[in-house]
Amino acid sequence: MTNKDELLSQLRINRDQQPAADSKTHLWVGGGVVLLLLTLGISYFNDPAPVKVQVEMARMAVPDSSSATVLDATGYVVARRISTVSSKVTGRVAEIFIEEGQQVEKDQVVARLDDSNTAKAVELSKAELRSAKTLVTETQARLTEAKLTLERTTELARTQLVSAAALDKARADFESLRAQLAARNAEVDVSQKRLALQQQNLEDLTLRAPFAGVVISKDSQPGEMISPMSAGGGFTRTGICTLVDMASLEIEVDVNESYIQRVRNEQFVQAVLEAYPEWKIPAKVIAIIPAADRQKATVKVRIGFQISDPRILPDMGVKVAFLNAEPVVVEEKPKEPLGVRVPISAVRNEGEDKFIFVVKDGVAELRKVTLNASYGTDIYIGSGLRPGEDFVVEITPELKDGARVELQ
Repeated sequence: MTNKDELLSQLRINRDQQPAADSKTHLWVGGGVVLLLLTLGISYFNDPAPVKVQVEMARMAVPDSSSATVLDATGYVVARRISTVSSKVTGRVAEIFIEEGQQVEKDQVVARLDDSNTAKAVELSKAELRSAKTLVTETQARLTEAKLTLERTTELARTQLVSAAALDKARADFESLRAQLAARNAEVDVSQKRLALQQQNLEDLTLRAPFAGVVISKDSQPGEMISPMSAGGGFTRTGICTLVDMASLEIEVDVNESYIQRVRNEQFVQAVLEAYPEWKIPAKVIAIIPAADRQKATVKVRIGFQISDPRILPDMGVKVAFLNAEPVVVEEKPKEPLGVRVPISAVRNEGEDKFIFVVKDGVAELRKVTLNASYGTDIYIGSGLRPGEDFVVEITPELKDGARVELQ
């Protein structure tokens, strides 16, 4: 019997220990659920929203006879906004805050002239203004006294207790002090204007950039004299620096008047800098100057760049080809492809390298490409982009390699 009781006791379920096991199981399950929720929340907040882009299918382009060159010319890169920063007054340079090649903003301080004498003149004008205001206060007090005296004398003269001469004297004193008060107020006004003039003279000794641009030359050093007018002997500088607005760069060419009929406004131009003979820059005619040079028999033409690039510098030599936009008969012989044509906005410049974003399965891939040619607002890609692939038409700052995109 004893053995059977022991066997039955071993088979009996111990219900006192069951809740502890169940609680541990619940804890593990609850922890797993919390961890899963945290993982989903972190992935949700770390995963950026897709970037909205406009894509286009890449297509191979062939040369068009309508874009043939109708006229070649040479010229130079010039800046429409170029300035020699100088001062309004003659003075000694105290400090200079710029160097060649430095980018400056509009109204940025580029230099200061010695202001020791002008600063003392400002302090003197302030003292004169305080003195003039003190005289006004004194005259105002005396005028108040003269007014009271005149009122008392008038009352006494009405009862014949004072003579008419005393009344006339009181009235004359009052009128005289009133005139003096007006003169003192005028002196205060003059002192204020003199102080404003001296403060303007002090401000003129701080030289500022008239517009945003790049310093291409530093013409003065601290300790030298500077003047707005050229002085004899060559020891006085006429400017602190030369500033160029790089956004205003364009091309000026002289076209022979015999061929000026081939040029028109808004005509596409292909420009090639002599420093970069393989780089074809899209450009367009801005204006044809309505005047001819009788000595050279030429007409000046202004051409604007359609892209901005730090490699384009003032006074660079440039060759331009005016392109024909008139329709012509297409030749029967097939032409070799120029490459895949994309707009300028689809290409990102990083130094000498060119990149484009290719979209595949909703993800943008940054891909390096090589350029064959450019015409107007179009660029022809030789390698890196295959026909049939989708590329981003306009690159935005938030678009990165590997970013998820949403097609517009």
